[in-house]
Amino acid sequence: MITIFTKDYCPYCILAKELLWALGYQYNEVDLSDNHEKLMELVQISAMRTLPQIFVWDIKRENLLGWYSDIKKLNDEWILEEKLWNN
Repeated sequence: MITIFTKDYCPYCILAKELLWALGYQYNEVDLSDNHEKLMELVQISAMRTLPQIFVWDIKRENLLGWYSDIKKLNDEWILEEKLWNN
């Protein structure tokens, strides 16, 4: 299961969702547009303030794939699928 934390006005969030959708991956989206408290909880887990943040399986730091540029790079290097299934 992929979970992607987004904001509705974030262009990289849109790109990440489009990439995952185009590759045929289903994901759970958590929109943090109006939830600063939840965003600060996420920062405590990931140590990152940028969105999107993309996790595989549980929402734990070790399961963080990163943000859009990270999953794009993994896909370009043909290892995204491996990361999704081996976490």
